[in-house]
Amino acid sequence: MSRVGNHLELVLDGVAHGGWSVGRHDEQVVFVRHGLPGERVRVVVTEETKRFLRADAVEVIEASPERVEPPCPFAGPGKCGGCDWQHASLPEQRRIKAQVVAEQLRRIAGIERDIEVEELPGHPDGLGWRTRVRFAVDHEGNAGLRKHRSHELQLIDQCPIGHAEVNRLGVPQLDWDSFAEVEAVTSASTADTAVIVTPRGAKLPPLPEPKASSAVLRRFKGGRTQPIKGRRGIRENVGGREWRVSAGGFWQGHPAAAETLTEAVMAALEPKPGETALDLYCGAGLFAGALGEAVGAEGRVLGVEGQAEAVRDAQHNLRDLEHARIEKGDVASQLREWSSLRADIAVLDPPRAGAGKAVVQALVALRPRRIAYVSCDPATLARDLATFAARGYRLDTIRAFDAFPMTHHIECLAVLVREQ
Repeated sequence: MSRVGNHLELVLDGVAHGGWSVGRHDEQVVFVRHGLPGERVRVVVTEETKRFLRADAVEVIEASPERVEPPCPFAGPGKCGGCDWQHASLPEQRRIKAQVVAEQLRRIAGIERDIEVEELPGHPDGLGWRTRVRFAVDHEGNAGLRKHRSHELQLIDQCPIGHAEVNRLGVPQLDWDSFAEVEAVTSASTADTAVIVTPRGAKLPPLPEPKASSAVLRRFKGGRTQPIKGRRGIRENVGGREWRVSAGGFWQGHPAAAETLTEAVMAALEPKPGETALDLYCGAGLFAGALGEAVGAEGRVLGVEGQAEAVRDAQHNLRDLEHARIEKGDVASQLREWSSLRADIAVLDPPRAGAGKAVVQALVALRPRRIAYVSCDPATLARDLATFAARGYRLDTIRAFDAFPMTHHIECLAVLVREQ
């Protein structure tokens, strides 16, 4: 008989990747949302598998001293699934994330490291940082955020972790009849904002007017966007350069993340004039731009990106660096084409799925002396670090950044060096 819906009393004694606290019931592991390590809680079972249960903490019997009142009224059991740790103090959130990163490195890669999660500047309360918020739309035209592991929507008035300019657009207050999704985007460093709409059908329905001035774009199947009103994207200012970023393209979500990560990558790679540098999954060219200036005209920078809009952005953004070249394509395939190249340094910033064995194998064949791996998922990072280790690259240093406060997500920078 299914135990979904049953109430259990548990003591939580650990954490797991994905925003879970961990307890046990009759020797079976229970992954619990909305609890904290050290707490005694009453939970309701939400999912059952052969190996474990998932549950929500619906009553706190003995609270952790690190428990706080969530700043958002839509955070909690059965509500919005966007934030995992609003009920924890920010120091406790970072302690939990550090524990998760260390555990993933140990379990998957056999690497023992003490991890400290660094706070990013500008948002000491952990709110108002998120420069991109994607809303789903129900069949009544209401825009909301999905509940955890569900297609059901939580309707909201605004998102407390959303940037002020995102909330000013007023997406949840508008009628989005005949649309499937609406994404609100703002720049971290300029006044640019954009709304990206995805219609349910082939025709573009009448558009509601955002509550603040904004560009409007349409997203097609496959991710391509088309301007309807205003510019194609937004502008960012990082490292003394202006960056054009297509509204549907990738850019770090926290206002301080791009600058912080660029500085960290440059410090890790120690680029020298005349060197050859690679920027894999280069997006709008953020790292390639900094590397291009560091290696100078005597060196070269080669970037690879799979999304066509991002490639156009990168080529535009780096047009003053004649020694920088951006290729559109699959990273592993492009690295194999460069098999005769000798790369000195490389940075890669893959999507959540990680780089994978084919990319790692092709990259180490070029024998860069140092590699900077930027990752938003500690599990796939640990997997790839194990692959690097098996091919002669050891982990030198690792840093972790709290680029996603209130959520379980974390940004890491792993620095690898070639064994002699």
